Amino acid sequence: MFAKVKSLGVFGMDSYSVVVEADITRGLPRFDIVGLPDTAVKESRERVRASIKNCHYEFPVSHITVNIAPADIKKEGAIYDLPILIALLKATGQIKASTDDFAFIGELSLDGEIRRCTGVLPMVLKAREEGIGAVFVPAENKAEASVVDGIDIFPAAHINQIIKHLCGEELLEPCFASISELNTADELLDFADVKGQGFAKRALEIAAAGGHNCLMIGPPGTGKSMLAKRIPSILPEMSFEEQLETTKLYSIAGELPENVQLITRRPFRHPHHTVSAQGLAGGGQIPRPGEISLAHNGVMFMDEFPEFDRRAKESLRQPIEDGQITIVRSSGTVSYPSNIMLVAAMNPCPCGFFGHPTRECTCTEAAKKRYRDKISGPILDRIDIHVEVEPVEYDELASKAQEEPSAEIRKRVNRAREIQRKRFEGTGITCNAKMTPKMTKDYCILSDEASALLKASFEKLGLSARAYDKLLRIARTIADLEGSEGIETAHISQAIQYRSLDRKFWSE
Repeated sequence: MFAKVKSLGVFGMDSYSVVVEADITRGLPRFDIVGLPDTAVKESRERVRASIKNCHYEFPVSHITVNIAPADIKKEGAIYDLPILIALLKATGQIKASTDDFAFIGELSLDGEIRRCTGVLPMVLKAREEGIGAVFVPAENKAEASVVDGIDIFPAAHINQIIKHLCGEELLEPCFASISELNTADELLDFADVKGQGFAKRALEIAAAGGHNCLMIGPPGTGKSMLAKRIPSILPEMSFEEQLETTKLYSIAGELPENVQLITRRPFRHPHHTVSAQGLAGGGQIPRPGEISLAHNGVMFMDEFPEFDRRAKESLRQPIEDGQITIVRSSGTVSYPSNIMLVAAMNPCPCGFFGHPTRECTCTEAAKKRYRDKISGPILDRIDIHVEVEPVEYDELASKAQEEPSAEIRKRVNRAREIQRKRFEGTGITCNAKMTPKMTKDYCILSDEASALLKASFEKLGLSARAYDKLLRIARTIADLEGSEGIETAHISQAIQYRSLDRKFWSE
C-alpha cells in the first residue's frame, strides 16, 4: 500500500516543495522515516502514532516507511506531522479522496490537535507559485497564511476537521484577508515628549529621511535612548512589498505575534549588549534570522554600544554595507536581508562624564582610550551620522513651550522619501544611504562653493573614501529635505557637522 501527499519546507528565505511518501508492507512492525530528517522529524513517529490511535483511526501494524523528498535537503521541525498522518491514512484506505491538489503543514499533539508552526507565510507563497490549489494550515497560523491571494487556505485546529473535509462530511471554510483589515500597531512614542535636543532631533530627522546609520554620544541621562525609541514615529510607512518581506522573516524566526497578518509598522529591535554574535547575525544548524535581519526595513538600536562583544559588533560590517547577511553552515549557505537603519548610543568615557559642563570625569586617559577602542575604525567609518547629545538645560526642561510633534517631522521625511522614490524608481534602491558609488556621482551634484568646502574639509579632517561618499549622501538627504535639486554650501556644511565627532573623541 502506497500513498503520497504534498507539503512544503523552508531553508533560509526560500521555501521548497516537499513530497511525503508512505509505503506499508508486510513484515515485522516498524516505522522508519527517511529523507534526511532531524530529531524533531524522527519524533513524528510517536506523535503520529498517538494521534491516529487517540482519534480512533486504525494504525497499521506493519512495516511502515515514510520518505520525505527531496532527500538531499535537511528536514527540520515538526511541520511534517500532519502530511505524514494524512499519507498513512490514505495508504491504509481510511481516506479515499484525492489530495493531489492539496498541501498540508502542521505539528500534531498526541490527541490530534494541530499546533502552530513557523515559516507558514513563505511556504504558502511557494504553494501558490507551484500551482497548488489549497493548503491546510494550523488554525493559529490562519492570520499570516490568509494574506496570500490566489490560493485557498483551510485553517484547522484538529485532524478530524481535515479528514471530515476530505471525506466531504463537513467542509472547512477557506479564509481570506482584506488589506483594509490588516493589523495596526499601538500608538508610537512621540518626539513632542523630548525637551530640547534640537541638534540631535535634526540629526535623527536626516537619518530617517535618508535611511542613514547614526551614532549618538553623550553623558548618561541626556535622552539618547528616549530619542532612539521615538525614531519609528517619524519613519515613512512601509510599502506592501516591505511588509510582506518583513513578515516572512518574522514567520521564519517564529517571532510573528499571534493573530497578526502582516507587520505593518517598521521594526524596532533593541538587543541587550550581552547578545552573542550568533544572536545578532543569526545561526543554528539550519540558520535562523538574527536581530540584524529582524530589524530589516526598520531600526536596530544598540544602546551602550562599546559594551557589545567585539565579534557581535564586527558582524555588522557586511550587513551595513551590503544590505544582507550571509551565514555559512555545514547544512548550506543562507542569506537574509538586512536593510537596516543602525542607531547606536554610547557614553564618551567609562564614567560617562567626559566633556560634561558641570560633572568631572574620573577616568584616566588609558581607561578612556580602552573604552573608545572597543569600537573599531571600520565600524565607525560605516556609521554615517555622528551626533553629540549634550545635557539639557533646566530652562528647557521647565519650559511650557510645545515641542514639535513626530507627525510634523514625519511629513518632511515623507516628502524627502518621495523625492528619493522617484529618483531611484526601478533600481531597487530605496533611499539615499543605499546609493551605489555611481549613483552618488550622478545624483550628488555640488555647486562650486560646496565643492571647494568639501575639498578643504576632506583634507583637513583626513576623511576616508567611504566617509567622502557618506558626506555626499548625507548632503543629498539634507538637500531633499529642503526641496533643493542641487547640493549647496549650507548642505555640505551641515553634513560635515555630523562627521566630526570621530575626530573629537578618537583622535586623542
